[in-house]
Amino acid sequence: MTVRILDEHDVRRLLPMDECIDLMADALAALARGEMHNPLRFVVRPPGEASLMGLMPAHRGGDAPLYSLKAVAIFPGNSARRLDSHQGFVALFDGETGATTALLNAGAITAVRTAAVSGVATRLLARGDARTLAILGTGIQGQSHLDAMRAVRDFDRVVVWGRTPGRIAGVEEAASAEEAVRDADVVVTATSAAEPIIERAWLKPGVHINAVGSSIPTTRELDTATMRDAALFVDRRESTLNEAGDFLFPQREGAIGPENIRAEIGELLTGSGEGRRSPDELTVFKSLGLAVEDLAAAEHVVRRAEAENVGQVVSL
Repeated sequence: MTVRILDEHDVRRLLPMDECIDLMADALAALARGEMHNPLRFVVRPPGEASLMGLMPAHRGGDAPLYSLKAVAIFPGNSARRLDSHQGFVALFDGETGATTALLNAGAITAVRTAAVSGVATRLLARGDARTLAILGTGIQGQSHLDAMRAVRDFDRVVVWGRTPGRIAGVEEAASAEEAVRDADVVVTATSAAEPIIERAWLKPGVHINAVGSSIPTTRELDTATMRDAALFVDRRESTLNEAGDFLFPQREGAIGPENIRAEIGELLTGSGEGRRSPDELTVFKSLGLAVEDLAAAEHVVRRAEAENVGQVVSL
């Protein structure tokens, strides 16, 4: 059995943001149609340990069956080391024989596909006249989201706030999160915050928010009032109800419930869900990240790598 191995540089070069946005739209639509299987991720959280490990399997049936598995270790302290907080790999398995066919750098896959999904949500939900973008967080996802947001909207102004200024070039820098979002038409939260960094009172009418930074039940970036007042869209209902601190905290407070989820992004793409209802509506896309997104991105990268004979092919 031979396996193609692709490093971070290969993955990023072979997965351009504009192509990945279309790939993510196709994957989420396929999931909504029942063509892909995406179980809840399995998370290992050792007692007293700040890091965690997630295992994210997915399957696609049909004429081109495929399995994928992302094994990723998340180390929040890596940002201080100027390292990606996501370390690991995405593996692809032949859907007919089970043979391992490829191993890809997980950090690069995650960085691009996460922002690309926010690009899909923004294309569907943000107002057409959105001109000011605010990004909270200056890490890898902050930069990736700048690329994704610019791919789907023409912004006149980009304002960034984060703990480490100067990481994202060619943007305005705000002194606070409030200053960054006050005039924003689109907001991205891509931080490692455990407590809310956005308050409802700061937001202008009609803003769209991509809430990305928290993907576990014990942290959140948006306050309860924002979640209560928002039209809420998600990548997957099951994941949101089990994993999203941004949803679970206000649910425990009695402010929202499952009925507040208007639609999955895949349902908007297939026409079975309703999107924005008015120009002044506050819309929130709560992103958690799905294994089917890793499968689609990895498969695309491997196809291009095979065509260009890129990466290392080894025996296993």
